[in-house]
Amino acid sequence: MRQIFAVFALVCSTLFLLFGVQRVTTFPSFSTLTQLTLKSESPNSRMPSLDPDLYEPAPESLQLDQVYVYVRHGERTPVAVRLDKPPASIPAIWNLCKEGRKFAAAVYPHTQLEVFRATEQMDGRSIDGDCTLGELTDVGRRSTYDFGIALRRLYIEKLGYLPDTASADGSTYFRSTFTPRTMESLQQVIEGLYPNSKHEPGFIPRVLSRNVKDENLVANTLSCPRLKELETLFMTEAIKTENPKLSQLDGKISKYLGGKSLALDVKPRAVGIFDTLRAAEAHGFPVPKEFQDPEVQDVIESACCKEYFSAYQDHEFRTLGMGPLLDDLQAKMQKKVTTGNGDKLKIAVMSCHDTGLAGLLSTLDVFDQRWPDFTASITFELFRKASPSSSFLQSLYSRPETEYFVRMRYRNQSLRLPACANVGLHLEGHPEFCTFKAFKEHVKKYKPGDWEEDCKATGKSPILTGNGLGYTSGGNSAAPLFK
Repeated sequence: MRQIFAVFALVCSTLFLLFGVQRVTTFPSFSTLTQLTLKSESPNSRMPSLDPDLYEPAPESLQLDQVYVYVRHGERTPVAVRLDKPPASIPAIWNLCKEGRKFAAAVYPHTQLEVFRATEQMDGRSIDGDCTLGELTDVGRRSTYDFGIALRRLYIEKLGYLPDTASADGSTYFRSTFTPRTMESLQQVIEGLYPNSKHEPGFIPRVLSRNVKDENLVANTLSCPRLKELETLFMTEAIKTENPKLSQLDGKISKYLGGKSLALDVKPRAVGIFDTLRAAEAHGFPVPKEFQDPEVQDVIESACCKEYFSAYQDHEFRTLGMGPLLDDLQAKMQKKVTTGNGDKLKIAVMSCHDTGLAGLLSTLDVFDQRWPDFTASITFELFRKASPSSSFLQSLYSRPETEYFVRMRYRNQSLRLPACANVGLHLEGHPEFCTFKAFKEHVKKYKPGDWEEDCKATGKSPILTGNGLGYTSGGNSAAPLFK
C-alpha cells in the first residue's frame, strides 16, 4: 500500500510541475522586489505615490492650515483566483503574508492573548505566510509604511508644519473603511508618520471606522438602492460600447482565457483579469508578454474605467456617490475657517479604496481615466492668507480680511479644478489654488438633500436598450463595493 501511495504521490507531483505552479512559498527580499517591480511596465512602478521632492511649495503669502489625505490601501493579493492555469500560470496561492501574523489580541477580562494567525486551504493544509484573497501583503505593508514616512518627510521635516511628536491634542485624525486591508494599511501609515518613539506620553493613535451603511469613503451602493440602479445603467452602457473593443484582443489573449473573449460581463470579467494582472505586476510576478503590450493594457484599463466610473458623468450619481464625502470635507474645512485656532486638527488621513479615489477625481472633473495604483493618494490642503487693511485707521476698527484657499494634489501633481478656473475663483496667478468659497460652493452642489428619500429605489433597474432608455425589473451589475 505504501508503494502504491508513493507512486501516486510521485505522479501527482510530476503533474503539478508539468501543468503549472499553484503556490509561491518563497519570495525575494524587499530590495529585490523593488528591482523586479521597477523592471515592469506596470503603472505601479512609475513613481512613488508621494514624493516629498516633487512637492510644489505654496506661494509665501499662504500658510498651510489643514491637510486631508485619502490613500488607497497597499498592495494585496487578487480578490479571486484567475489566470492560474497554463499558459499564464499566475500562482493561486501567494505566500507573501508573513508579517502581521503574530499579535496580541485584547481578550476578556482586561488581558492580552498571544495569537498566531494562519490561512487554511480547502484540503486542510496550513503553511505560515499563505495569504487569503484580497489580503494586504508584506509588500503592501512596506509601501504603506513608506507612504507614512513620506508624509513625515514632507509635513514635518521639509515644511515644519506638523510637530515632531504626536500628542493627544486633537491635531491628528485617522479613519479607515472596515475592511482589514485598509485598517492594516492605515496602521502602517501611522507607524511611518508617527512611530512609537515619536509619541508623547498618553498618546495612542485613535483609528475610526463607520458602519457599512454609514460609509462614505466609497460610493455606497449597499445603503443607497437608487445609486445601485444608476450604477447598473452605466455599467450596462459600458458593456455595449466596450465589449466589442475587448473582443479585438482575442487573437492575443484568448489563449489565456480558455479560448473565450474578454468581456465586462462574462467570467472571468475584464475587471477581474485587470485586477489579477495589476496585483501580479505589483509583486514582481511574471505576466504573459501579451498583457504587457501597452495597447492591450490601454484597451483593458479603459474598458474597466468606463464600467466603474462613467456613471460619474451623471449629476445624480455624483450627488449620491461622492456628495456625502465632499460635504464632510467642506464642513471640516469650514470649521477651521470659522474657529481658527479653536480647531486643533492639522492632518486627517483616511485609508480607502481605488473606487473612492476615482470617484473623488471624477466628481471634481480631474480624473485621468487611469485606474488608481496601490497606495495612490489624493491630498486636499487648506491654506490661509491674511490680507492687510487698506489703511492704519481702518485697521483700528476692523480685523484684516482672511482668505482661504484649497489645493488638490494627486500623483505628485497639483490639480487645476475646472470649477475654479474663472478669474476671481482662484489665487491670482495660481489656478491650482481654489478660493475656499468657490470650492465650497461647488462641492455643495452635490450635497444630498433628503438622503433616505433620494436613495429610495424606483423598483426597476434602468437598462439601456436598443430602443433607448428602457426599464426592466432586477439588475445585472455585479460590481463589488470595496476593491
